[in-house]
Amino acid sequence: MKRLGVNIDHVATLRNARGENHPDPVYAAKFAKKAGADSITIHLREDRRHINDADAKRICSIKGLLVNLEISTNSDIVKNAMKIKPNFICIVPEKRKEITTEGGLDLIKNRSTIQNIIKKFKRLDIRTSLFINPSLKDIRISKAISVDCVEIHTGKLSNLVKKRKNFSNELKKIKECSYLANDLGIEVHAGHGLDYKTTKILTSIKEIEEFNIGHFIIGESIFMGFKNVVKKFKTIIK
Repeated sequence: MKRLGVNIDHVATLRNARGENHPDPVYAAKFAKKAGADSITIHLREDRRHINDADAKRICSIKGLLVNLEISTNSDIVKNAMKIKPNFICIVPEKRKEITTEGGLDLIKNRSTIQNIIKKFKRLDIRTSLFINPSLKDIRISKAISVDCVEIHTGKLSNLVKKRKNFSNELKKIKECSYLANDLGIEVHAGHGLDYKTTKILTSIKEIEEFNIGHFIIGESIFMGFKNVVKKFKTIIK
């Protein structure tokens, strides 16, 4: 059964716009689970532009809620994550001025650092994934450094689909990476820029076990309601 992870970062973005307490990301996490989300994703960025430390601690302490904490390789953030002890961690690249994550990790440049971080999380029995570009080389490096999962960056595919351009080559890359990762015993996830159409396209790849979706869900919820949007995605990935 394919799983849906709901990213609630932008509930915190909306809250922070007023500097008040509403809407509450903790309530959003509980609400998303009740609506059918299999897990909740939150990104604790170095600049704390949306989710903050208190949010992360409170959300990760909710009983029965599976939380996927996205973090960079920053040593202070890693230490925080080890204290919070979420169920899952996804290591992602992070640039100070980016609007959103622009691509996958540079595994060649940061291999040693990432490998050491993975070892720390494994000692705490935290399932760890890497956010990577659809690259066969990155899949092989991921296997070599003993990661549990990879989350394939679907941003380029999503943009091509939205612009009604030919996306066959990008889809082929994602398929080939999914096949190789599965053969090597790495669990495959997909995320970034996903909407209804792109998610439906990717459900044809049986090796993808988890979809992590955030911005579209929060944006579409303005018109269709949070519960309805989550349920629609659950129907699509079935």
